[in-house]
Amino acid sequence: MTVLSVCIHAFAQESEYSRMKQELNAYSLPLVNVTVDTAALNRVSFVDGEIELVDFQHRTDASSDTVRYLCKYRIRGGSAADYEKKSLAVKLIDEAGEDLDACILGIRPENSWILDAMAIDRIRMRNRLCFDIWNEMSRTPYDTKYKNRNGTEGVFVEVFINGSYNGIYCLTDKIDRKLLGLKKTKEEKGDTLIRGLLYKGTTWDSASDLLSYEKVEMDSDHWNAWELQYPNDNILNGVWNPLMQLIDFCSDSTADDTFSREYQNYFYTDNLADYVVFTAALNVCDNAYKNTFLSTPDINRGHRYLVTPWDMDMSLGGNWDGGYNEDLGSIVRYTEIAPFNQLMGGNVDGFNDELAAVWSRYYATLFSPSHIAKLVDHYADLFTASGAWEREVVRWGGNPVPLKKSVRDELEYVKSWYERNYTSLCDQFDITSSVDSISEVRHGTGTFMLDGRKVQEGTPLAKGIYIINGKKVCK
Repeated sequence: MTVLSVCIHAFAQESEYSRMKQELNAYSLPLVNVTVDTAALNRVSFVDGEIELVDFQHRTDASSDTVRYLCKYRIRGGSAADYEKKSLAVKLIDEAGEDLDACILGIRPENSWILDAMAIDRIRMRNRLCFDIWNEMSRTPYDTKYKNRNGTEGVFVEVFINGSYNGIYCLTDKIDRKLLGLKKTKEEKGDTLIRGLLYKGTTWDSASDLLSYEKVEMDSDHWNAWELQYPNDNILNGVWNPLMQLIDFCSDSTADDTFSREYQNYFYTDNLADYVVFTAALNVCDNAYKNTFLSTPDINRGHRYLVTPWDMDMSLGGNWDGGYNEDLGSIVRYTEIAPFNQLMGGNVDGFNDELAAVWSRYYATLFSPSHIAKLVDHYADLFTASGAWEREVVRWGGNPVPLKKSVRDELEYVKSWYERNYTSLCDQFDITSSVDSISEVRHGTGTFMLDGRKVQEGTPLAKGIYIINGKKVCK
C-alpha cells in the first residue's frame, strides 16, 4: 500500500486528531499522528507510512507548529509487543526512500526514533525519569557531537493512530553509533575494517554476566545472550570476537593479580561505579547486562567498554509486569556479575570506596527525596495540565494495568517507596540521612563538605567548595 492510499484511507478517521490540533495551547503535549496500515504492522519488517507532529513550542521547525515526514514503522519490544498499546520504531525517509535526518523536538538530528508506549508503567514516566537522572550522572569519557551524552533524551507526546487517539507516549532517540560517537566501519585495501562496536544484552545468561559462553556459530546478529546493534547492516567476520575476548578476560581463567593489573584496559571505572549506584538508587532491576549496552568507539585503538542502561520500566518500586515491587536496592546486587564480582569482592583499587564516594556526591542533591519528588511532580504537571492523563485513563485504564484517576495518587506510592530506598542506601553506605544532620549542615556552625561530611576543626582545607557556618564558601 502506498503512503498516499494510506492517507486517503485514514482521512475519515482523523476527527480526534483534527479536533485536538484546533485546541492546541501552551499546556498541550506535542501531538503525533501515525498514518499507517495497522494490519500490516509487524515486529520484523518496516511498513511505509507518514508521521505528522504538532508542537505549540515549535521545537522542530521554528516557522511552524506542524511538521510532516514520510517514514517507515515497525512494532518494537519483546514481551511488550504483545500488549495492545504498542511501541513503534520510526524511520524517517525522503521521497526516494533514503534515510532522512530531522532534529525532532530539538533532541538531535536523527532518522531513527522510538515511540515508547510505556504500557506496563502505572505512572508512564519511569524509563524517562531514570534516563534523565542517568544523563546527569554519566557522560562518555571521550568527546562526542552530543555533549558526551550516554543515554536517550525524550519528550512526552500524545499519539493518534490514523487520527484515532492512542494515548501518552514518550518520543525518544536511540542508543546508537552516532549518539555514542562510535567510528563507522570503513573499506581499507579491499577489506571492511570493523571499528566501533555496540552490543546489547537480551537475556539473563552466564554470557550476559560476562562469565562464560557457549561455543556457538558467530555468523548472525545474535550470539549467546547478546544482540549486535552496530555494525548493523551486515554481519562481518570477527564482529563477535572482541566480546568473546572480554568474557574470557572476566572469567575465572584470569588470575586475580592479572585482573587487577589489566581491568582498566577493558572498563571505565567511573562508569561502572556510576552504574552500580544509579541502579541501586532507583532499584532498576531488569538490567546488568540484560537491557544494557556495551560499546567501544574503535576496537582497533583499544577495547575499553562503556556501559549504557536501557528499558528501565522495572524501577522506582515498579515490577516487570506492571505490579508493585517492594524490594529495595542493594549495592551488593552485582557481586556475582563480572567485573563487579572481582572489583567489589577484592575492593580492587578501592572500588567499594569509589561507590561510597559516588553516593556521597549525589545523595544530598540528585538522589535526594525532594529532588526525585520534584522530577516526578514536573511530569505529573505536564500530564495533568494538558488533560493527557485523563485521556490515557479512559483509553488504557486496566489494559494491561490499572491506572488511577489522578496520576498523583500513584506517585504517592513511588515517593514513599523512594524514601525507604533512600534511607536504606544511606544505611548501606553508612551515611546519616536524618533531617537533623541535613539541618546541621545548612544552619549549624562548623565546616562541612558539600556531601554533608563535617570537617574536623583545624584541618587544612584543600581547594574546593565548603559550607562554613551555614554559608557556601569557595577556597
